Amino acid sequence: MSINAERVPVIVGVGDLKFTGDGTPQSTIEPLDLVLRAVDAAIEDAGAPGLSAQVDAIHAVRTTSWNYADLPSLVAERLGVTLTSSFSSTIGGHHPARLLDQVGRDIAEGRTTAALVVGGEAQASVRALMKAGKDPGESGWTTAPGGPPSFSPEDLGSAEMQRAGILAPVQIYPLFENARAHSRGLNPDQGLRESADMYSRFSAIAAEHPVAWSPVARTSENIGTVSSSNRSVSDCYPLSMNAMPFVDQAAAVMVCSLATAREAGVAEDRIVYLWGGAGAVDNPDVLARPVFDDGPALRAAVRRALSRAEVASEDLAFIDAYSCFPIVPNLLADELGLAEGATPTVLGGHSFFGGPLSSYSLHAIAESTRLLRKSSGVALVHANGGYLTYQHVVLLATRAHRDGYIGDPEQMNVSGTPARVVHGYSGTATIETATVTYDRSGLPEQAFVVAATDDGARVAGRAGREFATMLHDLVSVQNESAVGRRIDLVDNEGNLAVEFCM
Repeated sequence: MSINAERVPVIVGVGDLKFTGDGTPQSTIEPLDLVLRAVDAAIEDAGAPGLSAQVDAIHAVRTTSWNYADLPSLVAERLGVTLTSSFSSTIGGHHPARLLDQVGRDIAEGRTTAALVVGGEAQASVRALMKAGKDPGESGWTTAPGGPPSFSPEDLGSAEMQRAGILAPVQIYPLFENARAHSRGLNPDQGLRESADMYSRFSAIAAEHPVAWSPVARTSENIGTVSSSNRSVSDCYPLSMNAMPFVDQAAAVMVCSLATAREAGVAEDRIVYLWGGAGAVDNPDVLARPVFDDGPALRAAVRRALSRAEVASEDLAFIDAYSCFPIVPNLLADELGLAEGATPTVLGGHSFFGGPLSSYSLHAIAESTRLLRKSSGVALVHANGGYLTYQHVVLLATRAHRDGYIGDPEQMNVSGTPARVVHGYSGTATIETATVTYDRSGLPEQAFVVAATDDGARVAGRAGREFATMLHDLVSVQNESAVGRRIDLVDNEGNLAVEFCM
């Protein structure tokens, strides 16, 4: 095999870490400091000190716990390097994989010599400071450029989602979970057990990881059973199946060409080849998607990446699925055809490793690199943004691909024909998917319903405690799916009056 070493992207250094304070304002850390520590660790990991001076590109995953107008410049200033290109992402868990893919293409096309992809969150520190009534900016955190988090209207969901009141991850991901379980012929208990079993295996992985936020192996029963320490959040996800965003974690990955790595003296056993990946995007308006039991963007991204690399799922030595909620790794396992009992994670998932918001998968890239250095083969890192909206996967390997870089950082749009959502509907309909959310005392609080009218339109909205209690009894007491049930409903600006048909 003959390759042009100047056009083959490789990962040469990785660093990730956590900061565990004692929960007091005196024991906190700014995200920038976390990121800089991760960068230092990545540089040290490469084992070639002079390589950091060649960094000419820095790509940063959006930090949500604190706002930085230009995080790449702050990192570059600390390193004393001049950047020819930089990028700061928006919010979205797909960005670590997408940015790494972009760096791979830039190196393959000769636009970048050496690059860093960085990301980090300090939501645990923010929480500690706010609980004590202290402003992070007044505690010395960077405010120029930087400051408290800011959000755009687009971060709140589409106009239809806002009208229906279906906006939060704890409301939306259960809609996908319940639809998938029903389509697979699983009753609610079986769906819950499947997810709890998988998350138990995830927790065992996190228990061995030095950067994990909750490194404790947990049983399936402990994860799937509601208790005083594992309260109900939704009908299919107790608290331990929800992402844990209150963490202080950061990661950094250093990438350069194979020729640059060798010239800098990076040891061959430190080099991991970045083959590249692929991405896809679904309709950001969840309520416009034709179905809820599938992940078209996930499927497209995985298939494009594997096809471009000419590898099959059984060729993968390591897999990390983005796992903010069990539905995401479940869908990835479906697509890859993984055997029952598979554990598609190298970290342990957001619930146990920790959920540093958009930068989670950067930790997965770092860990996959370390695992490949000790082994051989190909690793797939999957990253998810939005609500199964933005998907990107990247492939790493212990050998160069015969075609060098084979990725494509541009996302393919796979939005299907949008559903026709109607307002003010009154009449009968069939539930497409639904979920119950609970208050902190464990009582049903709200129901979220997506239903099909008899003429093929869609109605979506929220119902109050009365129907939430009825739905809870059906799902959690009688162990019957709500999907496919006939209902009578009246829609009043997204507030639904709902009853089951007799």
